[in-house]
Amino acid sequence: MVDSNSFHPSSKSENNEPAVFPHPYTSLPDGEETREVQENYRRPVKGMLLMLSGFWTLVALMAYFGLGSNWNSTTTSEEIKSPPPPLLPRGVAEGVSAKSWRLHLGYPSYPWTQLWGNIVWGHSVSRDLVHWRHLPIAMSADQWYDINGVWTGSATILPDGRVIMLYTGSTNEFAQVQNLAYPADLSDPFLVNWVKYPGNPVLQPPPSIHPKDFRDPTTAWVTSKGKWRITIGSKINGTGISLVYETVDFKSYVLLEDLLHSALGTGMWECVDFYPVSQVEENGLDTSVKGDGVKHVVKASFDDDRNDYYAIGTYNESSNQWVSDDPNIDVGVEILRYDFGKFYASKSFYDPVKKRRVLWGWISESDDERVDIKKGWASLQAVPRTILFDKKTGRNLILWPVEEIESLRSQSHEFDKVVVEAGSVVPLDVGSATQLDIVAEFEIDKDVLERTNEADAVFNCAESGGSITRGALGPFGLLVLSDNSFVEQTSVYFYVAKRTNGDLRTLFCTDQSRSSEATDVSKSIYGSRVRVLEGGSFDSRRLCSRGKGLHHFKSVSDKSYLRRRSHFLV
Repeated sequence: MVDSNSFHPSSKSENNEPAVFPHPYTSLPDGEETREVQENYRRPVKGMLLMLSGFWTLVALMAYFGLGSNWNSTTTSEEIKSPPPPLLPRGVAEGVSAKSWRLHLGYPSYPWTQLWGNIVWGHSVSRDLVHWRHLPIAMSADQWYDINGVWTGSATILPDGRVIMLYTGSTNEFAQVQNLAYPADLSDPFLVNWVKYPGNPVLQPPPSIHPKDFRDPTTAWVTSKGKWRITIGSKINGTGISLVYETVDFKSYVLLEDLLHSALGTGMWECVDFYPVSQVEENGLDTSVKGDGVKHVVKASFDDDRNDYYAIGTYNESSNQWVSDDPNIDVGVEILRYDFGKFYASKSFYDPVKKRRVLWGWISESDDERVDIKKGWASLQAVPRTILFDKKTGRNLILWPVEEIESLRSQSHEFDKVVVEAGSVVPLDVGSATQLDIVAEFEIDKDVLERTNEADAVFNCAESGGSITRGALGPFGLLVLSDNSFVEQTSVYFYVAKRTNGDLRTLFCTDQSRSSEATDVSKSIYGSRVRVLEGGSFDSRRLCSRGKGLHHFKSVSDKSYLRRRSHFLV
């Protein structure tokens, strides 16, 4: 638990003047204007048919608030009606400093039991993405427009520092509507109390959208004309779509005629994410950045298979359309996923202090509900990851654990030049640590690569029998969470397949089929192709918890071997 004192704001601003906070946060005006624009957002979606089906789901979200000390306490909410001022870097606009910035995580929660219920918003705060402090429930399901659940939402921080929160509510008739909320008092560093706009809901499903297929508004981005846009996931006739709305006050909205994007046969799009990535810089970008050297990512969480898919492309603000750079690699293509394990309903945010984009994801349970009740909790958030554009491939993203994770390291064990013979398992002594950060580098002997004639390019992680399948160049990797008898083990491995033309195809897989002797847990085998560039090595990083043992292994049909170098950071 983090010392609560570390969350108190500095009593002085950076110019050594007393900090000024608004007391209290000025509420937005009543809902009359929202009522007047009902006809605008009930315009049918162009070229689509109604599909009368839908599902609802537990989802996760991330909101970032940089609380500074330079807000104008005299600003009124009426000013939101005007086009926003020119966008400034958020670290400048909000007075963010290393001493004052805050991270807030809002997440779906049902704190009264470990089973599904009418979810509310849990709330936690952190300074470093590693140590968190739980706060009281941020928003309860207490209004007709969210009585059956306060679902996913996103925060937008206005240039003057005010926080706008849009979220999906499940109504008393189980329809999905979008609602507006904001902090009751921005001078509170914990943002404990939230106010729901009295004119809620601010958005209802258009006529062509099923009432249960309209959810998860994104963080807003500002256009060159000073208007704000958000996108919301939906589906029509089995086609996943991303609707776009435009607003100047976050109370009244206009549904734009064209979709941001759609993909045939992908089903309901949940937790849509839309953000820019730099092709030239080694840092993340604010959601509203556009221009030369900038690409845009569209990510959708597919309700049908519970996976997160993305693609990189070009956004045209005038036409309000995003187009994938490669028509063969669109949203939904298997190879472009954030993660191939349990990872869903992700949400990214821009961190202006470290100039990075950070990704959160929800990990659902693989245990039986009875186990959840016994242990007292269910589901968790994945380790936050940074997002960068991969300049070397030009078509995918690079995800990596945030640097703050390294602050948890206490010891380091290095094993250099470990030779793993064909078909062998090499145990490694890493002590009694219950958490491991494993960095492993593999090299295959070049002579072995050249003389291998076997063509097994049809190998697939999920459908080829897992780590027990033998080939000329694999599998090789790590056995983690393994007992000494190898009855329980999780194989994390590479498999190199050789095509008939001599080209190599590399897969990175995880085999959970022997992860537990229990019979009521998930035992999936998953993974995908990974690109190993010319002259590159086979590198992997694995974060493990409650480890029993760690071993190198290689299962191949000849006498080739691996040269190994591993760092085990405990």
